[in-house]
Amino acid sequence: MTVLVAGATGRVGSRFVPRLLDHGIPVRVLVRNAERAEPLRQRGAEVLVGDLSDPEAVKRAVTGVDAVVNLAAAFRGVPDSEAVSVNETAAVELARAALAAGVTRHVYSSTNLVYGPGRGRPAREDDEPQPLFTYPQTKVAAENALLELHRDQGLDVRIVRLAFVYGEGDPHLAESMMWARSWAAHKRLHMIHHADAGQALLRALQAEGIGGRIYNAADDAPVTAYELHVLNNETPAEDIAQRELDDPWDGVVDTTRIRLELGYRPIYPSVYTARDAGAL
Repeated sequence: MTVLVAGATGRVGSRFVPRLLDHGIPVRVLVRNAERAEPLRQRGAEVLVGDLSDPEAVKRAVTGVDAVVNLAAAFRGVPDSEAVSVNETAAVELARAALAAGVTRHVYSSTNLVYGPGRGRPAREDDEPQPLFTYPQTKVAAENALLELHRDQGLDVRIVRLAFVYGEGDPHLAESMMWARSWAAHKRLHMIHHADAGQALLRALQAEGIGGRIYNAADDAPVTAYELHVLNNETPAEDIAQRELDDPWDGVVDTTRIRLELGYRPIYPSVYTARDAGAL
């Protein structure tokens, strides 16, 4: 199985592609910057230079592969128009091009931010999304379009909604403080280590008979804002314990489905496991 990976030089992709190669899976990547992809080329990936917004580049990229994993994402700090272009428009056009080339197996990386607050429990895959801002809104739009292609044209799509990804040198854990400093002490952030994000994506890629399914992927122990301060060696504000929290379940997801259907078990069940293993 030769796999095309879009978004291969991003935070998730740059760590996921080597995992595919380590499993002996041939990988092709479509990148805008060949220099950033050089470490992947040296590991054995086939590198094509082009943009997801270029139909000809996308056509070349999907020709001759057996599956697509789309990890491309535009989120923090980009204009809304760019988020729509990358997360929605390009994602759907990539899937259409793959179908035209006879490639049906398709893994789409989404986010647990699609759920929004207000359920009073961990969010499940069958819950109606209630995204609150542009990034998850574009992800929901892409999900819906891909599921429509599944129903109408046979796209064998598998959607993985990742929690907040961290570890392996990713600065995400430190960047979480831009929110955690203003949170109530007991507000929780559900996270997933890159090793487990890779595991979830690989299981979704290789499983048979799961077209049209959506999976939450996260660790077993959401971390509180207070703990994020401690993990980042910051002193919490004096009033952090007195701050109100409307929904203690906001951002927390249920991972029962991926455990039962795909056999997922976190390598790092908590951020503390990853810290103790030297995997941050």
